[in-house]
Amino acid sequence: MTDWAVTLGLVFGGCCSNAITLERVTSEYPKAGTLITFAQFIIVSLHGLPKFITFSRGPLNLPIPRLLPRRIPITPYLIQVGLFYLVSLLNNLAFGYSIPMPVHIIFRSGGLVISMAMGWLISGKAYTISQVLSVLIVTAGVILTTLSSYQSQRTTDSSPGAPISRYLTGIAILTLALILSGLLGIVQDRTYSSYGKGADSDANPKSSSSASSGKAKVLPDVWEESMFYLHFLSLPMFVFVRNDLLAQGRAVFSSHASTTVFHVPLASAQLILPTVLPALLANTLTQLLCVAGVNRLTTRVAALTVTLILVVRKAVSLVLSVVLFDGANVAWSMLWSGAFLVFAGTVGYSISGKVSTKSGDKKAKD
Repeated sequence: MTDWAVTLGLVFGGCCSNAITLERVTSEYPKAGTLITFAQFIIVSLHGLPKFITFSRGPLNLPIPRLLPRRIPITPYLIQVGLFYLVSLLNNLAFGYSIPMPVHIIFRSGGLVISMAMGWLISGKAYTISQVLSVLIVTAGVILTTLSSYQSQRTTDSSPGAPISRYLTGIAILTLALILSGLLGIVQDRTYSSYGKGADSDANPKSSSSASSGKAKVLPDVWEESMFYLHFLSLPMFVFVRNDLLAQGRAVFSSHASTTVFHVPLASAQLILPTVLPALLANTLTQLLCVAGVNRLTTRVAALTVTLILVVRKAVSLVLSVVLFDGANVAWSMLWSGAFLVFAGTVGYSISGKVSTKSGDKKAKD
């Protein structure tokens, strides 16, 4: 019972808090997507590093750090790292193009459409009629949600050309992120099916044999390894966006930024920090909690239960966004209609049955 309470607390508390702090930061600095992504990757990497590093004696008996043996080879991670980096960066960059948080939440929930299309095109999966209908409902919901902000901007802006163009660019960025996310899911499925079970069974003998020296660590779970390497190996790629990082960092810490005074009782001193910095730090920490909670959840319940719980979590995040932040740029009737269709379609897809491969269907018929 305690374990379930911790897991659900991480999912709902961590992920919902992450969405709130993300909206807080992007409402003041909408173009800080690269900085937010980098901070999130840093905190997840630092948290995981002690679990994946060990020390051996080198010259002059000095300790030499090295990474622990992996359950999954490094090569399958390389493609995942590139896709994961792009998906994370694009999702946060979209806030710089007038995409409201409610639209962002619901649009990203439409990944089911991309997953089905790629599953059919790449993996050769076949789907039931009820699953196809559920995806069509999700598609209609995503379209309504997209139009909810688009129509509002058309009616409120006196010179709508530039705002609409910027909004459509943001939608294009989110669409590309969805496509890459669907591709990432297929790569991860194939990687885990090839190495996951074998890695789990082989890890213990490897650990026990090296443990006889008294210096070996027990290898972390596959989900912990994947979470660490996807973030850790992505860090060098931020060199390509270093100029954006520096510019966004200067904007946050500039003298023109609003500041808040924090009193330090023990030192009898005052600490003056940019107002948005606590929200940025909270966002990075809650991102860690959210990722850990979702991964813990996937190891404890079936995929159907995971999907339903995450749908409820996104609904809670949507309600909190509506309650806590101004929604003047959204046509709420269209947004809520779109949200209902997306969530209903996702639940319908989850309970409509298992998919089967085309080749498997043909063999069954023969």
